[in-house]
Amino acid sequence: MKNIAKKTVLNTLSLLGLTLSKITVKDDVLSFINKLRPFKTDKKLIRLGPNGDGGYLIPDDLDGIEACFSPGVGDLSEFENECAKRGMKVFLADNSVNSPAIENSNFHFIKKHIAPLSNKDFITLDDWVSKSLDSEDSDLLLQMDIEGYEYSTILNMSDTLLKRFRIIIIEFHTLNKLWDNEFFKMSSIVFQKLLQHHTCVHIHPNNSCGMTNLRGVEIPKVAEFTFIRNNRIKKSDLETNFPHPLDFDNDINFKKMILPRVWFRNN
Repeated sequence: MKNIAKKTVLNTLSLLGLTLSKITVKDDVLSFINKLRPFKTDKKLIRLGPNGDGGYLIPDDLDGIEACFSPGVGDLSEFENECAKRGMKVFLADNSVNSPAIENSNFHFIKKHIAPLSNKDFITLDDWVSKSLDSEDSDLLLQMDIEGYEYSTILNMSDTLLKRFRIIIIEFHTLNKLWDNEFFKMSSIVFQKLLQHHTCVHIHPNNSCGMTNLRGVEIPKVAEFTFIRNNRIKKSDLETNFPHPLDFDNDINFKKMILPRVWFRNN
């Protein structure tokens, strides 16, 4: 009888386009969050870009960075413009637009999406960098907002390229799916890969996307993470104060949101 009932439920869910998935153990989610706790380092944080969406907090350690790679252009290019003003070459990629929002002679745009393969519509991050630069060991900056494809892109990235990025800013999507055990396992590997050579120095939840609270654990659905390569750090301590004075909501038309305490404090 139980098997018949289970089969009936599964069939009903299938007709509705739904599936059952194993829920992640709460302690595993908390352990995941704890590993991502941001650190305060000897490099103070500055803001590049507007006081809203498209602006990011990054370590004040930009001298000597040859180029900024920015996949996911949309209708904002102020951050990239700031990088260009600091002498960086700026490479942008997005197949959904025809050009960046700002004209700049230091901008180099390709109409392609970043993905785990290269063809007429897509290009891998490794291929993009190798086609864009002659140098093979200069320091780079990565600012990536590609609507969920960041996970597969990072998994596909070579370790050699990953270590070239002195600073990495990524907007991670669907973090609320950490309760889905299959997504949790995949995303855990993604962040483990990043944390091999980099340290998280800032997390900013996107207030236009909302927050989930399951089993007493608050998780922003979308958040911007900033990392710095470990060899750029001389000293560090866990950051225990949020929001940062330079943080601004992504969209003033939505409810204000700050990083939940569980992401930066033990209690």
